[in-house]
Amino acid sequence: MALATPLSAGVPVLAGVILVVGLAAVWRGPDRFRRLALLAAVFAAGLLAGQMRTEARIAGAAAIPAIDTRNDVVPLTGWLGAIERSGSGRQRLMIRVPAEAETPGYSVRVLGDPGELRPGDPVSVEAVLSPPRPAAMPGGYDFAFHAFFARIAATGYAVAPAQPGPQVEADRARRWIAQLRWRMAEHIARRLPGRSGALAAALLTGDRSRLDPADVDALRNAGLGHMLAISGMHMGLFAGGVFFAVRMMAAGLGGWSRRHDPAIPAALAALIAAGLYLAVSGGAIPTQRAFIMTVSALGAVLARRRVLSFHTLAIAMTAVLLLTPEAVVTPGFQMSFAAVAALIAAAQVWQAKRPPPAPLDPGRGLRQFFGGLGMTSLVAGVATSGFAAFHFHRIAAWGLIGNLIVMPVFTLLVMPAGVLALFLMPLGLDGVPLALMGLGLDLVLTLAHMVADWPGAERTIPSAPGWVLALYGCGFAIACAARGLWRVPGIGVMLVAMAIWATGPRPDLFVTRDGVVLAQDEDAEGWAVSDRRRGRFPVRVFLEAEGENERPDRLALACDGTGCAGQTAGGTVFSLLESLDGLAEDCRLAGLIVTRLNIPEHRIRSCAARVIDGGVLARQGGALIRETASGELVIRHVLPRDIRSPWHTRRTTESGHFRSPGHIR
Repeated sequence: MALATPLSAGVPVLAGVILVVGLAAVWRGPDRFRRLALLAAVFAAGLLAGQMRTEARIAGAAAIPAIDTRNDVVPLTGWLGAIERSGSGRQRLMIRVPAEAETPGYSVRVLGDPGELRPGDPVSVEAVLSPPRPAAMPGGYDFAFHAFFARIAATGYAVAPAQPGPQVEADRARRWIAQLRWRMAEHIARRLPGRSGALAAALLTGDRSRLDPADVDALRNAGLGHMLAISGMHMGLFAGGVFFAVRMMAAGLGGWSRRHDPAIPAALAALIAAGLYLAVSGGAIPTQRAFIMTVSALGAVLARRRVLSFHTLAIAMTAVLLLTPEAVVTPGFQMSFAAVAALIAAAQVWQAKRPPPAPLDPGRGLRQFFGGLGMTSLVAGVATSGFAAFHFHRIAAWGLIGNLIVMPVFTLLVMPAGVLALFLMPLGLDGVPLALMGLGLDLVLTLAHMVADWPGAERTIPSAPGWVLALYGCGFAIACAARGLWRVPGIGVMLVAMAIWATGPRPDLFVTRDGVVLAQDEDAEGWAVSDRRRGRFPVRVFLEAEGENERPDRLALACDGTGCAGQTAGGTVFSLLESLDGLAEDCRLAGLIVTRLNIPEHRIRSCAARVIDGGVLARQGGALIRETASGELVIRHVLPRDIRSPWHTRRTTESGHFRSPGHIR
């Protein structure tokens, strides 16, 4: 991705040279260098795709009209793109502002009451807005990055229920799809009232606004959270169901099936079905990625090539990275392709060591089905566990058992009934399939709650630096793509990464953007906070990243009229400065000074202590602080001092306006 550094201007040139030289070597070079040249060319193409995608978004963001955040309330008009539900259960409105002659379309996300409005309706709302926030802590989830590529210009909260807005003529197709999805979700919820209807609507239309947070937590703690996002599994079951149904019907056409391959019309029908499912499910990024993978697999069928192969996987990955290169850092991309790669590698091992066919055995097919389902769950679960632990800092201890007992119901009853319900819904004949789907989902939720209630179902995992995940990913790729004993080095690299993860140094202090300090308590077995009222969200994010579930204690501090002071577990004194009158004394006695005040630069330079003041917190965000064995403090902020990412940059005018992230020209 593009960064505003002295070297960033040379990235496209360097990548272009590598791409041209690499392709030339592939075309005319010696055979022994062709694979290496192809690898270099693909790497360069990825760099160029990322740079071009970022530059395109910068140009689009620069054309978006400035939104005045100086005023308390900002009027917004557009159309209601979606009604979502936040993590706290509050309703969240996605307002789409259509493109005009010289202005690209963009979105604004606000917490608020939709009133009588539904997705697709023109909307007018008054809201208090702010730019998308960066990560709460170094290495945390960066919403500003997501918003930059999703064209979300601002976030905030509405001060009154949304009202009907002026008629919108633009975006007719998108508004029609939004209205269709909402009507379908309401229809499903009427046919299946309660928890099963909410989950059915989420699976078939992508509308998760009706889900009970308790059910969401139970599914995640049981290792079934992948069911909630319409991804490769859902798209595969949907398109696969259509494929096998059409293939069976085509195979029944006697003479025609003997002259033609029934798989061809089946693949074409599955492609159409997958496209429709992509549209009615909202077309979220994970669904788009799953659609590309499905198209690659069905394309292999049409080309009469093997469907489950690294060749097909490489095509799908290349397509995703060229279209949406920012997806490479998202957990969905990493976990989806990790699961598929591991399944392909496992299938290759099974094909090489598969025993000869046994005599006719009535129970053999049943054993093979459940054995294959169990092995698939095991392989996919192990493959994705490392990536899931890195991004979400938790693992479902009973996830394998949860998948073994739930996925047969989901695969054999829930999704087939859902596919049939979608096709019969326009005819009004979806009652029976929806009822069957509801029965299956009731059982799914019952089993999920049962597994989630087992002791130790959810275990928290401390965070790790990004380079550790990169090392783990390299080892994982080698272990999957290599053959025979060449897989051993890949597994070794993964084990080294896990060892570094488990034994790496942990932070001693965390300073939030609001100036709240978390430090390890005296026995170094938990964390204590300087202020329980401010900075509660970044505090919660940090504790989750450290694998802590307990509410932090109040930090033991010695206070006077100018501020407070405490001590790290390693003995370094830190000061929470409230008045500049105490700066001279704190510079003499403390090793670290944290304050929300703006301290003049010359006083910071003359201070013997490390200083994190209000200006630094505003520019660079919160900080993780680690004390070395020699007593030196290593400070890592959310935003590095000398690197400006376009999604973290906003321009404020004298009138208080700001441009959406990316306006750095």
